[in-house]
Amino acid sequence: MDIARSLREEARRANERRLLVLAGDPERTRTRAAAALDAADIPRAETTVLGPKSFIDCERYEQSRAEELLGRTRTAVVLDAHAELRPNAVGRSVGAVDGGGLYVLLAPPLDTFPQRRDGFDETLAVPPFETADVTGHFRRRFVETLRAHRGVAIVDVDSDTVESDGLTDPPPRRPPAPPTPPDDAAFPAEAYEQCLTDDQRDAVLAFEALRSAGTAVVVEADRGRGKSSAAGLAAGALAAEGRDVLVTAPRYRSAAEVFARAAALLDALGVDYTRDQASSPRSLTLDGGGRVRFCPPATAVDLPEAPDAVVVDEAAALPVRRLERFLDAPAVAFTTTVHGYEGAGRGFSVRFRDRLADGEHEVTDATMTTPIRYGDADPVEVWAFRALLLDARPPVDPLVTDATPETVDYRRLSTADLLDDEHLLREAFGLLVLAHYRTEPADLARLLDAPNLTVRALTRDGHVVAVALLAREGSLSAATRATMYGGGRVRGNMLPDVLTTQLRDEEAGVPVGQRVLRIATHAAVRSRGLGSRLLSEIEAEFADEADWLGVGYGATPELVRFWDANGYGTVHLSTSRNDTSGEYSAVMIDPCSPAGERLAERHAAWFRDRIAAVLSDALADCDPDVVRAVLRAADAEPDLSLSPWEWRLVAGVPGGASIMDTDPKPFRDLTVRHLLDPADSDALTAREERLLVRKVLQAAPWLSVTDELEFVSRRECMRALGGAVESLTRLYGDVSVQEELDRHR
Repeated sequence: MDIARSLREEARRANERRLLVLAGDPERTRTRAAAALDAADIPRAETTVLGPKSFIDCERYEQSRAEELLGRTRTAVVLDAHAELRPNAVGRSVGAVDGGGLYVLLAPPLDTFPQRRDGFDETLAVPPFETADVTGHFRRRFVETLRAHRGVAIVDVDSDTVESDGLTDPPPRRPPAPPTPPDDAAFPAEAYEQCLTDDQRDAVLAFEALRSAGTAVVVEADRGRGKSSAAGLAAGALAAEGRDVLVTAPRYRSAAEVFARAAALLDALGVDYTRDQASSPRSLTLDGGGRVRFCPPATAVDLPEAPDAVVVDEAAALPVRRLERFLDAPAVAFTTTVHGYEGAGRGFSVRFRDRLADGEHEVTDATMTTPIRYGDADPVEVWAFRALLLDARPPVDPLVTDATPETVDYRRLSTADLLDDEHLLREAFGLLVLAHYRTEPADLARLLDAPNLTVRALTRDGHVVAVALLAREGSLSAATRATMYGGGRVRGNMLPDVLTTQLRDEEAGVPVGQRVLRIATHAAVRSRGLGSRLLSEIEAEFADEADWLGVGYGATPELVRFWDANGYGTVHLSTSRNDTSGEYSAVMIDPCSPAGERLAERHAAWFRDRIAAVLSDALADCDPDVVRAVLRAADAEPDLSLSPWEWRLVAGVPGGASIMDTDPKPFRDLTVRHLLDPADSDALTAREERLLVRKVLQAAPWLSVTDELEFVSRRECMRALGGAVESLTRLYGDVSVQEELDRHR
């Protein structure tokens, strides 16, 4: 194919990439793809196919496994979109193509592509909707970007016509001037001489902070900027000083470049070292001391053999709770991808950065913007960012800083509104991206195509200041509810699914609700009540259409209090942590109708009755402030029915006449009663409530509780617990209980 040859020649000359679209009959596009790669002189060993079948003798993965390309470089990637087009697969694979390479897309005829329904569309059709209800807006916009952007060649293989040749006639590539090594660097000059851009030099310089304990380094960059190479040069330099550097990443393949660059630096320094294996080494051990070694995250969090420094590559792909454990290292660095939704999502930038800033580490930041794999003006990167909104951003601060609940407008953003106004779409989606740790390219398709989703926003002079993504759930057929109750998988309907499968309520899928999937307020106007204003408008809109409003999220004390203040009551706290946030998820409901009230009331009561037992088992390590908040937010009628004997047992503890271990149940009942709805909110301090949660409800060992709550001694901790029990006994016990209490005082 002459067009493929021309694209490849131009791409190599400019150190850019080109996109070749082959549209038409599936088998014809596959045959032409093989011919195109041959014409472009791209070896099969440097090619990866993402698709359902092998048609080229090269590496192949299903689109669902596109993450295998993260951290790798390929000369060509062929994405076969005939069976399905997964946005995440596009986002994860396009960045793997090197400068001078081709990204090849195989697709049905572009004019009919948006009307087709494929395997990905089936995932958007959550009950009671069907695949036919899914729109094709995402693919229509996707096709429009293909036709509008530079560097995209489009060939109709059925008619053998070239719609666009994709040639841009760029100026010849000019090799960039090598960066100047810093004058006052602690790392050897050879480390800086191997840098390819000023950004990379500055990143390596930032890594010098790891030479001191109590430091953390954060390097952020888009893919292809050389952040892993910078980390490798720094690791090699630290090892040359005799330090032990532990490297971790979601998979070794992601960190392979770190070891390659570390080894190259050691070679340049003339340092003698040994590899644990000739290719893909996982350990570089220097003869005079010092080493660079890899451990998977599950092992690395324990800081085996006490490393001097830890490098976490592609940190965004790891759960926040796991990232926090690396803060116990003497010095730690995190590299992460800014755009492209690398790995698991944006837990790093949304949740972890705040926790890092609040900690004791001295943090050094570096940002890398200049591409290394390909030229600065690469048209394929520009296309990918536009097609998937990888660089979507909220409005700049000055446009919204005067927004208040009284000056904003409530808007129902239809798909037509978003497609007709690119700025509105970018602002709404960009706000969701920056405010939530799980947003990914597929969410753009869901927002535009899923029949169960709607978008609501507050705007100020047309600019988005707060946005919510809602999912319609419930109103499920008897057959669907029976499938769910029997353990069958039902897409979507998260809240009915949890209440049905885990809490054994088959009728939970009958009422119809609106679940708040995402809600975000612009950072410049937070804490002004805009989130609450948005929720109140949503409640007013759906008051006559829904039985309940609901939400499920990684629980923190602040978030629980926010939802509680807006009328949502706790009905469930998950018994396993979220893989990404590392937090237990709270499920809360705000009823809108009698049916919704009945659903909320019975589940709040069940939550009240079972929570004490769960806290001493699966939730034994839950943050006590989260426990306090979710119990306070449960709209359950307090119930305290202790027998005379149980009251005597409780009343004897403050004076030392009895011990809690004889029967913890009445103490748990008393604690839950108070935390649900205190008769006197000043009866206990926050510390006393935490003590009751950790010792009474979670049954933590005395020494652990003493240490966590910073008591001077175990005796003081035990005395404090006795005082808290006495306060509750006087608050909730009758006259006879007071007399029993006084008897032992």
